[in-house]
Amino acid sequence: MRTLKNSKLLFEQAQKSIPGGVNSPVRAFKAVGGDPIFVKRAKGAYMYDEDDNRYIELINSWGPMILGHGNELIEKAVADALSNSLSFGAPTAKEIEMAELICEMVPSIEKVRMVNSGTEATMSAIRLARGYTGRDKVIKFEGCYHGHGDSFLIAAGSGAATMGTPNSPGVTKGTAKDTLTAPFNDFEAVEQLVAQNENEIAAIILEPVAGNMGCVMPKEGYLQSLRKLCDKHGIILIFDEVMTGFRLSKAGAQGVYNVQPDMTTLGKIIGGGMPVGAYGGKKEIMDYVSPQGPVYQAGTLSGNPIAMSAGIEMLKYLNENEEVYTQLEQSTKYLAKEIEKVNASLGYNYTINQIGSMISLFFTEEPVENFESAKNCDTARFGKYFQAMLDEGVYLPPAQFESWFISTALSTEDLEQIVEAHKKVLTSMS
Repeated sequence: MRTLKNSKLLFEQAQKSIPGGVNSPVRAFKAVGGDPIFVKRAKGAYMYDEDDNRYIELINSWGPMILGHGNELIEKAVADALSNSLSFGAPTAKEIEMAELICEMVPSIEKVRMVNSGTEATMSAIRLARGYTGRDKVIKFEGCYHGHGDSFLIAAGSGAATMGTPNSPGVTKGTAKDTLTAPFNDFEAVEQLVAQNENEIAAIILEPVAGNMGCVMPKEGYLQSLRKLCDKHGIILIFDEVMTGFRLSKAGAQGVYNVQPDMTTLGKIIGGGMPVGAYGGKKEIMDYVSPQGPVYQAGTLSGNPIAMSAGIEMLKYLNENEEVYTQLEQSTKYLAKEIEKVNASLGYNYTINQIGSMISLFFTEEPVENFESAKNCDTARFGKYFQAMLDEGVYLPPAQFESWFISTALSTEDLEQIVEAHKKVLTSMS
């Protein structure tokens, strides 16, 4: 049986100096009950908390640990870079190498600007789209989360939905007025918004595969229809691939669905675990960024040499070893299939969405195609399931509205253990 004495004491201590005791809301376990686990270390497919409990990892730092924790190639790259200092606030050759790798692997990106987080990337992309088009309004989708920038905390998914505050205090009415929302996978709703706001919409931004209402894939032809609509009306199409970039394929979700956006935002994997973000796209749009153009964006730590070193090693490995994606697909499909078998044997027809190395088990028997259908899930039941899976040594995302992320570090035995834990837990909950 797990003991959580140290985690409990640390959470009590943290609440005295950190709002809510955590530095990101979903970590507080509000959606699943109980106190959060404080992590001490991780290696490969396993994570260990401050009480030395071991867990099989299915979060992987919300995506970037695609090769598992403590990868030797990435750790060596970081160690080698450390001897040259932690930060310069000046140009380095590594920034060029990173930019060239991204442009090579993602054909829609002709130029790219490094930032420090996915939130910075999406904020900067929207500002650039507005500056380039001279228009103010943007369309986002209910349940798609693009970081905590003001423009995006309108009908947001992920932690915002979990906390019950999809429209955060502090977001002005003016900002909300310029952010239009539509249901994910509903093309007619987008067409209607465009018609009602003719020549006013600067950009449409979406996760091409949503990861913040759980894993939700686009309907067949949906992304292609958005591409045609944006071309027709001079709207910039932005794919937020902070989660899916380099995870679903070398070229991200746009490589899987063969749709090229005008701009792409990136993060997670390009840092190899370090804090990194980026936004890039067509040359004529990116050249509108200062100092080349009038749209200002800056950051002292952008292109940080330690983060660049980790990210370059990660991208080089993925670029040269495409079999990684075959392995991840096989592992994740196996997990989905075996969980589905267990569910059926126990009389449950729960929905499982899976693409590449992203997967979600939804506690509903209805298809999940957008945020409205995701909200039909039995979140209280998921909370019980989450806690019971922890007791079985499996660490899942602590919210129904989050994707699971699979790494290459998971062995066949690990996958079998996850399935056995699922069967034991679901049986006990019947």
